[in-house]
Amino acid sequence: MIGDSIGLLVEESRLTVVAVGGGDRLVHFTVEGAEDPASALDAELRTRGLSAQRIGLGLDRRAVVVKALELPAGGSGDLDRMIGFELERHLPFPADEVCASWVVLPDGAGASPRVLVVATGRRPLERPLGLLAGAKRRPAAIVVASHELPGFLARTLPARRAVWAHRHGSRTDILLLLGRTLLMSRSVAVADPEELAREVRRSLPLVGWDTCDVVWISGDEAAAWASRHDLEAGLDAPLSTPPYDARHGALVAALPEEARGATLLALAVALGARRPAFDLLPAPLRPWRPSRPQLVTAAIACATALLGLTFAFTHVTLSERYLGRVSDEIRRLDPEAKAIDALAAERERNRRVLAGLESLRSASLPALPILRELTEALPESAWLQVLNMDQEGVELIGQAEAASQLIPILEGSRWLERVEFTSPVTKLQGKEQFRIRAAWELRAAPPAPVR
Repeated sequence: MIGDSIGLLVEESRLTVVAVGGGDRLVHFTVEGAEDPASALDAELRTRGLSAQRIGLGLDRRAVVVKALELPAGGSGDLDRMIGFELERHLPFPADEVCASWVVLPDGAGASPRVLVVATGRRPLERPLGLLAGAKRRPAAIVVASHELPGFLARTLPARRAVWAHRHGSRTDILLLLGRTLLMSRSVAVADPEELAREVRRSLPLVGWDTCDVVWISGDEAAAWASRHDLEAGLDAPLSTPPYDARHGALVAALPEEARGATLLALAVALGARRPAFDLLPAPLRPWRPSRPQLVTAAIACATALLGLTFAFTHVTLSERYLGRVSDEIRRLDPEAKAIDALAAERERNRRVLAGLESLRSASLPALPILRELTEALPESAWLQVLNMDQEGVELIGQAEAASQLIPILEGSRWLERVEFTSPVTKLQGKEQFRIRAAWELRAAPPAPVR
């Protein structure tokens, strides 16, 4: 069997598999038109003796959303949260179904940090994951296949503004690169060189370019398109095939010419990095791979463990007795410590409630009537986490089965008006989390508090 790396390109009606084994042995095949693609894939893998239990999955560029986001200048904190907040405005699927990956782009002239985000929903991932499960294999990573193409370039490639147009089937994936760094990508349908030149020119402003230094053509009929003088004239940039490094160039040349576009994408997935920059595989399914800092930490931990064992062998009796006494004392004091912590937490909650009530009383706000009315009016399925009152109005934060039903209830109060949500309603543990603000009724001044 070949000790292989396998890449699987998943398209609408076709699966393209490329495996690279020892000595750069190359195996490729296509599964198309099968009633049970998973079983057909498993049979093909077994027939060819491909032993890898983990397979890299490559998605079509059309299955994902690619966005370059500019974060607020001077922003700090959790980038994942900031990016997730920005993505909610750009994605066509619910936030709780988003699978996304991102990298920080090279610094430009602006002061604001920019990130390139690749995102998709859960449903586009269900089919490829189901195919691997049916073929009794596990995913190594889920990537956008065309985003792995820059891995074929030499690491010493100059940092030029390059446009890579990869043709496969009726689609052309356009990558905008600075050296080997991906800045943006698009998937377009072009039928002739004139349309391709127009789409390349339309893509340049996405990364703030007026022109590019070179345009590369790869995939189906790449050599014929790269020799078109009308295409080069329309692009106003040198046109050629990509400058593959020596090893990858030999593998690319071994691919079948009639299916060069799809097999090249599958090969890029097979030879992709162990830790892809854009990995859409859900975290629970990712194979664990130790990083270099983790390996260093593990080595230090092993050395420390050996020293600890040596010390333990020389002082085992004394250490065990001492630890036994400490453990007994901890167990004895643990209930008391927990009780004290609970009392302290309860005292702090009571202090805050009393302080809030005192503040409301001193401000002559109708705290008790409002509390009584809210208790009687709100449905039993709704409960409040926070109730804030000031001279302007009331703010309620809590959970309910249907938060929208609370608006008419609160509008019917004789104390309140202009009831509205101040933030989007979100789902949490089967209930809707809400934040509502209401103003005091202007028909009469707030009554004196009940004493």
